[in-house]
Amino acid sequence: MRTISARSLALLLGRDPLPRPAYRALADGIRRLVCDGRLLVGTRLPSERTLTTELGLSRTTVGAALDALRDEGFVATRRGSGSVVCLPAGPSGLALSQAGLIPTEVPPDVIDLTYAALPAAAGVTAAFERALLELPRFLATAGYDPRGLPETRRAVADWYASRGLPTTPDQVAVTSGAHGGLSAVLRARLEVGDRVVVESPTYPNAIVGVRRSAYRPVAAQLTPTGWDLDAIELAVRQSGARAAYLIPDHQNPTGLTMAEATRAALGAVLSRHGVVPVVDETFVELGLDEASGTARPAPFAASARECHTLGSAGKTWWGGLRVGWVRTPVTGVEAVIEARHSLDLGTAILEQLVVADLLRQGETLLVERRREARARRDALVTALRRHVPEWRFEVPAGGLNLWCELPEARGDQLARVAERAGLRLARGGQFGVEGGLGRWLRLPFCVAPDEADEVGRRLAVAWQLALRERPGTREVTPLIA
Repeated sequence: MRTISARSLALLLGRDPLPRPAYRALADGIRRLVCDGRLLVGTRLPSERTLTTELGLSRTTVGAALDALRDEGFVATRRGSGSVVCLPAGPSGLALSQAGLIPTEVPPDVIDLTYAALPAAAGVTAAFERALLELPRFLATAGYDPRGLPETRRAVADWYASRGLPTTPDQVAVTSGAHGGLSAVLRARLEVGDRVVVESPTYPNAIVGVRRSAYRPVAAQLTPTGWDLDAIELAVRQSGARAAYLIPDHQNPTGLTMAEATRAALGAVLSRHGVVPVVDETFVELGLDEASGTARPAPFAASARECHTLGSAGKTWWGGLRVGWVRTPVTGVEAVIEARHSLDLGTAILEQLVVADLLRQGETLLVERRREARARRDALVTALRRHVPEWRFEVPAGGLNLWCELPEARGDQLARVAERAGLRLARGGQFGVEGGLGRWLRLPFCVAPDEADEVGRRLAVAWQLALRERPGTREVTPLIA
């Protein structure tokens, strides 16, 4: 079971004196840590005695605070385990949803901010036209190929080689998007019930995919500046995890990028414990700082021989292509292809030809794509600072998301009322392995620059509605991309 020491909890709470009544302030502080995702569900709290000593409070005060948290559903007492962090399942609206993805129609007057994806890039139409000229030579075949077309695998392999990671086409399996690749890798390398270390917050579809494939996600909490190697190693040791799902490049939703030294150190940690890294690089080409498109860290797989790397055309070029790939260790591709066969029989040929064409063009088209994404990011940043200046966020160097910290834990209410203000939003809790994150909101900067100010205005209206909204049991769980 995950634990936290009294000293670590005290540091998270801060050293400022607690206002009166102290028991209420302590309960509020611990609840805030849970809602922010800094104190993970399933964590065993220190004993009342050690908390009393570390916090300089009376046993009565500490006991009353824990009693209040139990009454609210944020702490449960389990025989042999002490006090364990949990989430209330009632009208707070904070409980973790076990539902899968629930796509619903978006009204025409509502701006959908649940998709971190841009419209098709310049060059996609021309690539389709060229691919159509190539298609006839495949029409006399059955059309099924679970490995992917040789030219597509070669283009992917050459793309990795251009990034300093030697790769052969035999190490590449083309899949139906990166999500299909993730499912294939997990089935190839794990057994039912195995544990998978997952960053928290992270891409919600990965959490759902791990759970729905009968594996168990184990949260590795991200810090405001990135990845805590000690915490990840502790999570691995305590859980016995056999795989780790990581997004080191423009992490979804935080936008963080893992430093090269951290990649090497984390690769060594995972190798030491026999953990397979499954690395999602779907945002890797969207470095938005002027130099980040070319001056980026080496691929994680350069530091981890057993790494399985997921790629996709969806974020870089267009989500409608539905083409992804897995780059495997030298001897790993056959297991992935066999596992993939239980999911589907191959990826559409026309789209594979398009992606091979786009990859071969490389930087010629990517420079314009990054410029477009940068303009959308900067416009939304300006709109947020104008209309909701109390929201806090770091401007990311890449990716497609702003990860916003709200002044109050009203994220669930905000998602619930947003459509009344003309927006569709995803709850912060959808990005947490164990829920929580009520103070956070992911905002994709995918609207056109001239629409950004309207988004900011609607967010301000929605936020005022959320501040007046009572807690409810109905959770908003939209489809996320």
